Amino acid sequence: QVQLVELGGGLVQAGGSLRLSCAGSGRTFSRTNMGWFRQAPGKEREFVAAISWGGSSTNYADSVKGRFTISRDAKNTVYLQMNSLKPEDTAVYYCTPSSLNGSPSDYWGQGTQVTVSS
Repeated sequence: QVQLVELGGGLVQAGGSLRLSCAGSGRTFSRTNMGWFRQAPGKEREFVAAISWGGSSTNYADSVKGRFTISRDAKNTVYLQMNSLKPEDTAVYYCTPSSLNGSPSDYWGQGTQVTVSS
């Protein structure tokens, strides 16, 4: 059974930073492009960032460019470094296999809540 586990969310003040991580089990994601998505209350899930399977290519939503950085390590844990957080970044964050232009797969974990206070 494929499982994705997102960790690292929490409550932070505006301007602060958080680092999210995502690990998969049940199958290898070593040659899979991966993405981060988020869903705020009352809104549709939206694309945040994606990274190629080798890590050489990335893509970001305009709303997070220059503030968020997606990366992955040799164990294929995928990270999302979030700096200069804003209240509008408040959402549940999910990772999933994804195309670089933000088309997600059907695999979803439980997500991790990020709350940014003003």
